[in-house]
Amino acid sequence: MKIHEYQAKQLLVKAGVPVPRNIVARTPDEAARAFQELGGELAVVKSQIHAGGRGKGRFNEHPEQPGVVLVRSADEAKAHAARMLGSTLVTIQTGPEGKQVSTLLVEAGLKIARELYLGVVVDREAGGPVLIVSSEGGMEIEVVAHDSPEKILKEAFDVSAGLQAFQARKLAFALGLEGAALKNAVGFFQKTCQFFVDNDCSMAEINPLVVTADGELIALDAKVTFDDNALFRHPEFAELRDLNEEEPMEVQAQKAGLSYVKLDGNLGCLVNGAGLAMSTMDIIKLHGGEPANFLDVGGGANVDQVTEAFRIILADPNVKGVLVNIFGGIMKCDTIVTALMTAYDKIGIKVPLVVRLEGTNVEIARKMLAVSGRNIVTGTDLTDAAKKAVAAI
Repeated sequence: MKIHEYQAKQLLVKAGVPVPRNIVARTPDEAARAFQELGGELAVVKSQIHAGGRGKGRFNEHPEQPGVVLVRSADEAKAHAARMLGSTLVTIQTGPEGKQVSTLLVEAGLKIARELYLGVVVDREAGGPVLIVSSEGGMEIEVVAHDSPEKILKEAFDVSAGLQAFQARKLAFALGLEGAALKNAVGFFQKTCQFFVDNDCSMAEINPLVVTADGELIALDAKVTFDDNALFRHPEFAELRDLNEEEPMEVQAQKAGLSYVKLDGNLGCLVNGAGLAMSTMDIIKLHGGEPANFLDVGGGANVDQVTEAFRIILADPNVKGVLVNIFGGIMKCDTIVTALMTAYDKIGIKVPLVVRLEGTNVEIARKMLAVSGRNIVTGTDLTDAAKKAVAAI
């Protein structure tokens, strides 16, 4: 679950992590008042969407307008806000369709001496969370990793003990911090790591992390993602969710108990099992196709879930065919076919449908498909099914 920058900063403040003074605005007049309330000579008006690269992004309606702007008066803040609110911002992370801006964050300007990068993620190789820092603040960390991997520093830490002071000092020294900045970095690093653990985050990224002229470290930007599997421990996070920022079909799938991720291809996939779904997408690509989605209906899917799965897949206008790949373990193949045919009749599938079945009662299931009278192609194995599905579209 992703949250907006302004929400992340509100949580960081509670954790003792310094952020710039800021005010949320949802109208041009509110943006103007925010500038006045902040009281400085300079402020930043920042679009709030679930995507990075906002400063380099551009609005469809106002190509000259970036997603983050510096303003020096209330009138400037109001004018920029009027162009930004309700417009569609396209960044490197949104795709060409972009995202509509409905909220702004007006933030006090800072005297910045340095820009650093900080991120905390779960590292499967380390078996726990890892703090990542770099001297290349403000840049995309993927670019830094590719071009200058030696500038990325990592420190794994224990979730129970937290990041230790000596670990924080080691990273601060490596970044070339001295004096007040060095001292402040130790506390900043430790509090951010504790924030990550306490809130069951899957990612907490501060880019840039700025060092001010007087040695303060401040989170100039903040991107936070929570682990969905731990949200039951944080019911208060429900109010932070912005469904307008999420893919509607993914929200619909979640309500139906399905694991669905929309992709850019044209061959829909309905599979039971996450690993099998990944393999299915791989083999579609291998034979020249492009998967339109990841969809795992689970090992115990019922008729309603299979029907909803088809509705979600076919709601994507790019889908020109569907490949169903089922391994009957907990759920028998004949049960799956019954659900499949019921869904077929309810929805009225108009695109090519290829089905591969294996597992318990597979022969019974294949006979059911053969005499069904429905336009369903069967595959003898996954390779055969993938080839037939790709050829069909």
